[in-house]
Amino acid sequence: MKIILSPAKKMNVDSDTLAHKGLPVYLEQAEKIGAWLKEKSYEELKALWKCNEKIAGQNMERLKHMELYRNLTPAVLSYEGIAYQYMAPAVFEDRQLAYVQEHLRILSAFYGVLKPMDGVVPYRLEMQAKASIGGAKDLYGLWGRRLYEQVRDESGMIINLASKEYSKCVEKYLMDNDTYISCIFGEKVQGKFVTKGTYAKMARGEMVRFMAERNVETPQELKEFNRLGYVFREEMSTETEYVFERADKRARVLV
Repeated sequence: MKIILSPAKKMNVDSDTLAHKGLPVYLEQAEKIGAWLKEKSYEELKALWKCNEKIAGQNMERLKHMELYRNLTPAVLSYEGIAYQYMAPAVFEDRQLAYVQEHLRILSAFYGVLKPMDGVVPYRLEMQAKASIGGAKDLYGLWGRRLYEQVRDESGMIINLASKEYSKCVEKYLMDNDTYISCIFGEKVQGKFVTKGTYAKMARGEMVRFMAERNVETPQELKEFNRLGYVFREEMSTETEYVFERADKRARVLV
C-alpha cells in the first residue's frame, strides 16, 4: 500500500533534527529542471511562480545557489505546509518514521516522487506551472507515467491524500486491477457538503499521522479516523471515495 500526498510551497532547511537517507529516485530529471529554471530571467520566474516580489527574490536567490547534493533536508521535514504541521513528523517515533518511509510518497513537480527521508533542497515549482521543458508541453507531460510507476507497489493499493493538482499525475495511468481510494474531508454548510481547503489540508496531515501511529495496512482501518472532529460517513462513501465529515466543529485545530 502506498499513500500519496502533495508537497507544500513553503520549505525550510533542517539538517539537525534527522539526517536524510538516500536521494530522490528522479534526481537526474530534477537537475534538468533546475538547469531550465536557472536560464530564466527574474520576470519570467516571477510569472512562473505567480508570487510577490519578496517570495520571487527569495527563491531566485535559492535557485542561484542550488546544489542538489549538499545541505540536504529529509523531504518530510523540509515541507512546512499545513498538512505537514499536522503530520508533525519531527516528533514521530522510530516505528512511525519507518511506516511513512515505507508507505508515504510525496509528489513533487521538481523531484517527481519523494520518500519521506530523501534528501532535498528548497525549490519553488508547482505541477500546474506553465513550464515547457525538454519538448514536453507541461510538467504533466514531462513526468508522464513515472510518478504512477513509483507509487504503485505489488499490492496495487494507493490511498490518495493529495490535491487534484497532484493526484491527476497518478490517476491518468491507473489500471483496472489497482485499488485507488481518495479520502474526502468536508463539512455541511447550509445543507451542502463542501470541502474547505485549510481544514482538508489539516485532515490529510492528521490522517498520515493516524495511519503511522496505528500501522494501518488496510482500507477498512481508515474508516476509524476520528480526529479534528471528523467522522467517516458510510452512506456518502463509495469503494473509491471515503468521505469524512467534520461533524464536531469544536474540535481543537491549530489554525
